[in-house]
Amino acid sequence: MNKFIKYIMIAFLSIVLLTGAFSGGFIAGHFTQLSALGNLPFLAGSPLLKPLATPSGSPDATPDDLETLFVPFWETWTLVHQQYVDQPVDDTKLMQGAINGMLDSLGDQHTSYMDPSQFKDANSSLSGEYEGIGAYVDTTGDFLTVISPISQSPAEKAGVKSGDVIIAIDGESMKGINPELARQKVLGPAGTEVILTIQREGVDEPFDVMITRAKITIASVENKMLDGDIAYVKLNTFGDTTTRELTSQLKQLMAKNPKGLILDLRNNGGGYLQTAVEVASQFVKKGVVISEKYGDGREEKFNAKSGGLATDIPLVVLINEGTASASEIVAGAIQDYGRGKLVGVTSYGKGSVQLWTPLSNNQGAVRITVAKWLTPKERTINEIGLAPDIVVEMTKEDYEAERDPQLDAAIQALLEMLK
Repeated sequence: MNKFIKYIMIAFLSIVLLTGAFSGGFIAGHFTQLSALGNLPFLAGSPLLKPLATPSGSPDATPDDLETLFVPFWETWTLVHQQYVDQPVDDTKLMQGAINGMLDSLGDQHTSYMDPSQFKDANSSLSGEYEGIGAYVDTTGDFLTVISPISQSPAEKAGVKSGDVIIAIDGESMKGINPELARQKVLGPAGTEVILTIQREGVDEPFDVMITRAKITIASVENKMLDGDIAYVKLNTFGDTTTRELTSQLKQLMAKNPKGLILDLRNNGGGYLQTAVEVASQFVKKGVVISEKYGDGREEKFNAKSGGLATDIPLVVLINEGTASASEIVAGAIQDYGRGKLVGVTSYGKGSVQLWTPLSNNQGAVRITVAKWLTPKERTINEIGLAPDIVVEMTKEDYEAERDPQLDAAIQALLEMLK
């Protein structure tokens, strides 16, 4: 029997990464197999519902308790095969469309179906190398929307910013086009060009941005020492190597006896739940890091692990509108325990938990929202975000002049704490 694979949407919404030769992308929530949760009807480990007699004549039957309920479905299936003008119809597409419609009817933007190709892309590691423009995007709205560009990526270098709405690709309007299809139109190998027409808040007219796709290596963790003996650590994702890299780099930094530390979570779309807990444990000595509340009233708590390397040093955390999910878990725990101050602007606000379950016969997977997560003080941040203790915005002029007033403010906050 297959086991359930648990994803934490630790990358907001149905966010996908515009990488993978833009050949692939992935759902940034990536999965990690945490435990065998057992099987539910018609999910992994059980056959998909099938008609009493499929076109191929297989004998599989609908379970007895659902036969009456599904009579209209199979009547429709039969009518399509008997009456639709363009025959033969594609049974696989019909099946996938039915699953899509079923999940769409729930009205939850985070509950969805991923076809086999998309699911294969989703299995990509959070720590790999990719080809593409390098940006996290949201595919749940009317248009493809940028959540955040990856540091030093073609997207960032071309000036793409969080909140940019892609209304046309290579001159073709995306109005009325499914954002997932729009994402696929951006696909292409390294060295090729794509022109994105962007609508940006505060800018009167849409404008074009030409981006040359490239091979992108995502460094999970970056560090350096700043003036004034201040250590700086930037997390770009919460992948399978993040904990190991962070531990190694913190050891190097702490050996230099820094007076304070800045943790930069800006434009970090998230990753694994387990990694979020492990990262938070480097800065929080003990206590609950995150609580999950399920529809049946159950609550599961994840506690900080002992042995953190930076649990006492004065701490400031940088956040922005691209800080989401796993990043918000870490920042929320630090804020709730008064462990450090948050500097920047309100975070994205992704506070729900999804369960990904691969379907039988390699037919992709379904993602279902199963819980909401809360900070240690049981604050919900879904569609709200975390409010910084010190609000500092980045203007267009700051970006263009390569100024970083948020980092400057974080340094100043640390200096005040040291006094």
